[in-house]
Amino acid sequence: MKRKLISALLALTMVISMTACGGGSGASGDSGSGDAAADDGGAAADAGTDAAADSGAGQEDAAPVEGGSADENTLTVWTWDPNFNIYAIQKAAEIYAQDHEGFKVEVSEVQSDDIETRLTTAVAAGDLSTLPDIFLMQDNSFQKYATNYPDIFTDLTSSGIDFSQFSSAKVAYSTLDGKNYGIPFDNGAVINCMRTDYLEEAGFTIDDFTDITWSDYMEKAKVVLEKTGQPILTSQAGSPDLIMMMLQSCGSSLFNEDGSVNIAGNEELKQMMDIYVQMVADGTLVEVTDWDQYIASLNNGTAVSALNGCWIMASITVAEDQSGKWAITNMPKLDGVSNATNYSNNGGSSWAISSNCQKVDLAIDFMNSTFAGSNALYDDVISKGALATWAPAGESEAYNESVEFFGNDAIYAKIVEFATHTPSNITGAYYYDARDAVGVALSNICQQGADIDSEIQTAQETVEFNMGG
Repeated sequence: MKRKLISALLALTMVISMTACGGGSGASGDSGSGDAAADDGGAAADAGTDAAADSGAGQEDAAPVEGGSADENTLTVWTWDPNFNIYAIQKAAEIYAQDHEGFKVEVSEVQSDDIETRLTTAVAAGDLSTLPDIFLMQDNSFQKYATNYPDIFTDLTSSGIDFSQFSSAKVAYSTLDGKNYGIPFDNGAVINCMRTDYLEEAGFTIDDFTDITWSDYMEKAKVVLEKTGQPILTSQAGSPDLIMMMLQSCGSSLFNEDGSVNIAGNEELKQMMDIYVQMVADGTLVEVTDWDQYIASLNNGTAVSALNGCWIMASITVAEDQSGKWAITNMPKLDGVSNATNYSNNGGSSWAISSNCQKVDLAIDFMNSTFAGSNALYDDVISKGALATWAPAGESEAYNESVEFFGNDAIYAKIVEFATHTPSNITGAYYYDARDAVGVALSNICQQGADIDSEIQTAQETVEFNMGG
């Protein structure tokens, strides 16, 4: 088990997800890019797997398999990243094949954006026969496609999959009008990773930053800056990621239930932007120009903490000399907001069974037996940095082992628990338009001193224009 945990941390350095791999929300991709698949990358030769092409990391198959397989025991799959998603689906097939002799998945490596393009093209052509049996989709894109192209999905509501065992916020991404269209996969639960040596220098411990409010956090951040000379946070200039995490932490959204834009007049959003702007003014949050500088601030000790999706551990553990100097807790919550929590999400993806699947019962049973029902699967894929949102996984031995790098804390079980407390929010078909508009507003306020109310109003009008309103 100790070797597995060491392997997990080494693998995490290869799994720079979300922002690093794009996929939508700037920090809401799902799996990292990584190098060519390691030991188990050759699993195509093993029972339960059948690679469509010998592709390296980040290199899409030249000719992805279209449609289903003629073999009654084979399911076709579109997904990306050999070290993460492809590894996971192949491992799931290997586990399923142990009790279902002859079962295989035929996997084509197709990048996230290209999957979405292929789905759109199939709908436009009126020919869904090109779709695979199963495909992976970014969580923040799911509502857009389920809303605009519901005919490409198989309704899983009455499939027998127990969605109550997943984080409700995670399930919400692939749920539309009360119907389930996706099987949740990887975890984007937000964590607050903090340098405990810096905290000690400032007279604090990790407990002082657990279950606190943003007002308390901001005051303590000033003390940390005074005592250590380092900002508590860094952030990419113009990135709304922190705002979006704050927003979901209280179940708020940039849209109303009826789909209308909820930016102007959104008091919670205004409070969040005020917090961000004030922290920049205080010097407790320092903006950097790009992702590389953001990661460098964590690795070279010029930031005290990282507030991001749990995938950020991949970048933190690169600095092996900092082992034992980091700890994990939850994020601050908004003051004076009735639904505020200390939990949020940033990134993730879910599996979908296409309407073109001719072996729906097989596909559902495969998913129900693995991604929605296998501790063995989640214990294994933790070695690739993939953490579950399936709650029972957090009870396994692998998830409850202590991790030396993070102060000998059982961080994996903790992260799964965080995910179960995360509120759901409304994404919708124009999520990225709204997110980008908020990012522009934030940049104008911080970089040019623009008026916050005017910028929020402009963001509202921009999204309404994009929606054709």
